[in-house]
Amino acid sequence: QVQLVESGGGLVQAGGSLRLSCAASGMKFSINDMGWYRQAPGSQRELVAVITRSGATTEADSVKGRFTISRDSAKNTVFLQMNSLKPEDTAVYYCRVWLVIGAYWGQGTQVTVSS
Repeated sequence: QVQLVESGGGLVQAGGSLRLSCAASGMKFSINDMGWYRQAPGSQRELVAVITRSGATTEADSVKGRFTISRDSAKNTVFLQMNSLKPEDTAVYYCRVWLVIGAYWGQGTQVTVSS
């Protein structure tokens, strides 16, 4: 059974940084894309960034230049380096991985940015 374990969330002041990690285990198939979504209270879940198996990345316009997604494919782990955080970045951040048989969500980690 596929399991995604996220870590690295927390409370930070505006302008600060956090690094999220998501380790995947239990797969019988290789991971294709890996990504991060977020959901703020009262809002829909939105894509933050995604990285393909070959390392190509896509980031939401709202985080370009501030957030960087990366992965360690040997360890089935994806990272999200978040710099210059803003209060509007406050949300629950979810890891997502895509396998040939389907996609899976992590349990979410809270990121709170104080002004």
